Amino acid sequence: MAITDASSASLCELLDRVLNTGVVAMGEVVISVAGVDLIYLNLNLLLTSVETALVQSRLLQERT
Repeated sequence: MAITDASSASLCELLDRVLNTGVVAMGEVVISVAGVDLIYLNLNLLLTSVETALVQSRLLQERT
């Protein structure tokens, strides 16, 4: 399923694609006061369906 025009894609189509393929988001957040770093957060987010995660896990296990 190829989405050619982002403005014509519905939320349902977008959610279906994300759950079937998966999305990984990574980021870092540093909270500081007066130039002193107080909190450092390293964030990793995986958004996918359970079925897709299990299939990918099995594929990785077969490779090793």
